Amino acid sequence: MLVQAAVQSTPALVPVAMAGLMVWVVYRRIRRNFGRQVIHTKKMAVRVGLFALVSCLLMTVGFASISLAEGALAGLIAGAALGMVGLKFTRFELGTGDTDAYIPNPWIGGALTALLVGRLAYRFIVMGAFMHSGAVAPAHGPAPGDSPLTMAVIGLTLGYYLAYYAGILVHHRRFKRQALAQAA
Repeated sequence: MLVQAAVQSTPALVPVAMAGLMVWVVYRRIRRNFGRQVIHTKKMAVRVGLFALVSCLLMTVGFASISLAEGALAGLIAGAALGMVGLKFTRFELGTGDTDAYIPNPWIGGALTALLVGRLAYRFIVMGAFMHSGAVAPAHGPAPGDSPLTMAVIGLTLGYYLAYYAGILVHHRRFKRQALAQAA
């Protein structure tokens, strides 16, 4: 009896757990946009690799709809350009030992996070209304949740952080060499 009640309540807990996870991810993302951030080169290199992998996987939506792939590609390109702009406004600090840091521009990262969260919230509302209406997805053509604009915003975020973190690694190495040359 207790097991049956737990199984029946489990589907109700999934949205709550997902909402909690999303809040935590957004909090971490926002925290990384403000203030001094210590540079961990290995972690950052792993992030760059993961963002590159996810970007490649994102482009596979072209198998479902070419317009989704076009939106994702446009977002990736615009995001990479925005990442280069973000690097221009980033300050680097040389610390003692392995405590080198960078200070990102809070406006660019904050606006990008707000755009992503806003667009995803909008899509969840639209999909929730579609699912509650009882409508059936078409057998052929794009699904109701498919949106090139959403893919562009996701691509913009991925492209930005991919270019930004890769740029931080390159600029950090260059900044460190210059600082050591000036000290000598």
